[in-house]
Amino acid sequence: MIRVLLADDQSLVRAGFRALLDAQPDIEVAGEAADGDEAVALVRELRPDVVLMDIRMPRLDGLTATRAITGDDVLGDVRVVMLTTFELDEYVFEAIRAGASGFLVKDTEPEELLRAVRAVVDGDALLSPGVTRRLIAEFAARSKGPSGPQGLDELTEREREVMALVGIGLSNEEIARRLVVSPLTAKTHVSRTMVKLGARDRAQLVVLAYESGLVRPGWLG
Repeated sequence: MIRVLLADDQSLVRAGFRALLDAQPDIEVAGEAADGDEAVALVRELRPDVVLMDIRMPRLDGLTATRAITGDDVLGDVRVVMLTTFELDEYVFEAIRAGASGFLVKDTEPEELLRAVRAVVDGDALLSPGVTRRLIAEFAARSKGPSGPQGLDELTEREREVMALVGIGLSNEEIARRLVVSPLTAKTHVSRTMVKLGARDRAQLVVLAYESGLVRPGWLG
């Protein structure tokens, strides 16, 4: 059973998400928070698998709450998905850098929300398909200069290649086609790369690909 915490200051939004999630046989809502402080406290108490976190909330905003959660080693298994009204909310970039597993716009289709919850539990990044490329391009433009290939010396040549493809927004299936391997092989390479670099999930792998200089904005096409 996948346990989800809802963090949003609008009770109507929480109610809608709860009704959808609780109707699934493999998902349950573990709790609800109306602000960031409450979200952090409930995450520490309930240890949910996924937090659906609104970016803009009173008392403590979602970005600061996310940093508190992802920065706590005890909560290393908790995945945070940011909720935003705008596809390219300025805080999304900082949220991903802070360790969020991705983001969803609030008016996303119900099926996409359910897929998202299940995907992040499996370690996949959640960058809404319609804006993934633009998000990565904008992130690259805003990010600091390359910090050098720290940690990349542990990767094989193929793993570096796979990491670069993840960095430009390709899915496992797209990577498999590009490298002429099976999707399972592509997924294995991605997983091994994440383990070697200590990345929480695929979203962090994207960040590391840019910050290390392995991928550059011009590669996006």
